[in-house]
Amino acid sequence: MTGLLPSDRAIAQSSLLLNQLPQDVQDMLLESARAIEFDRGSTIFLQGEQARAIYIVAKGWVKLFRISPNGAEAVVGVFTKGRSFGEAVAFRHDIYPVSAEAVTYCRLIRIEASVFLQMIRENHEVTLAILTATYTHLHSLVAQVEALKARTGAQRVAEFLLDLADCSTGDCRVRLPYDKGLIAGRLGMKPESLSRAFGKLKSIGVTVTRETAEIGDLHALRDFADEDPANAWNKS
Repeated sequence: MTGLLPSDRAIAQSSLLLNQLPQDVQDMLLESARAIEFDRGSTIFLQGEQARAIYIVAKGWVKLFRISPNGAEAVVGVFTKGRSFGEAVAFRHDIYPVSAEAVTYCRLIRIEASVFLQMIRENHEVTLAILTATYTHLHSLVAQVEALKARTGAQRVAEFLLDLADCSTGDCRVRLPYDKGLIAGRLGMKPESLSRAFGKLKSIGVTVTRETAEIGDLHALRDFADEDPANAWNKS
C-alpha cells in the first residue's frame, strides 16, 4: 500500500461516498487512506472475511460475486472509477457477504472502517452524507432491477455501452472493460444471449469486436435503449 496521489484524492473527493462531506472531513479521512494495486484476477477480499475497510475505485474494474452451495458464481455488481463498495458491512463490523476480485488491473483507495466510524461519532454531517450515499446506491439497484425486468436484452446492452461511452454525440469507440461472460452476468443474461443482443445492435450501427464496440450514432443508440421494449424488440 502507498500514499494517495493527487489524482486519487480527486477521484475520492468526487465519489458518491465522500462528495457530500465538508472539505475538512474529506481531508481527515483521506489523510489515513492508502492506495493499493491489484493485478487482473487478484482477490481483494473473500466472502466470509471480516469487513475492516471501505474501497473506492481509482482505476480499473472490480466485480463482487457470491459462490452458491453448488459452486456456481453469481455476479452481484461491477464497479469502476469513482464507485465505492464495502460500506454497509464495514460500518456494522460484519463479514463480507460477497467476494471481490479485480477484473482488470485495479488501483483502489482503501479507507479503514474504524476511521470512518470515529468520524461518524464526532460529526453528524458524516452520518447525513452516508445516508445520502446509501439512498443513491439503493436507487441505482432499483434502476438495475427495473432494467432487467422492463428492457429487452438488446436494450440492456445498449444502455451498458452508453454508460461506457465518453462521447456525447456522433460516433464513438468504446473499449469493453472485461470479458463477455462477465458482461452477460452483469446484465442478467447468458453468454449466448449477449452474442445475439450484440448482433441485433448491428442494425443501428453498433459493431462489436473482441475488446471494442464501434457506435455509429450515439443518439440512435440512446433512442433504442429508451423506447418501448415491445417496439425495440420488433425493430431489432
